[in-house]
Amino acid sequence: MLVLTRKPGESVLIGDDITITILETRGDGVRIGIDAPRGVRIQRDEIVRALTEANVAAVTAGGDGHTRILAALGLSPAAAASAAPPEAAVPAAAIDPDPGAQA
Repeated sequence: MLVLTRKPGESVLIGDDITITILETRGDGVRIGIDAPRGVRIQRDEIVRALTEANVAAVTAGGDGHTRILAALGLSPAAAASAAPPEAAVPAAAIDPDPGAQA
């Protein structure tokens, strides 16, 4: 890891197209500005870690996912089933048993 000392208004260049500028220091924090091409993803480490942990927890949690979503929404499975729209009825004449056959 490269460690540098910078003052507000000073910058660090990474490659040819990324610039990190120290904007200001406040107490124990530092505000930085990052100028990078649109295609470069810039993410805060603590957010990425939290999302990763949440995703792992969601995948490893037991139980039916549909039931857990309904519970999170405050719905019971029976109430959700009665609120579901009815299946669309298709007349038997509209179903072609052999779509490849020529008339």
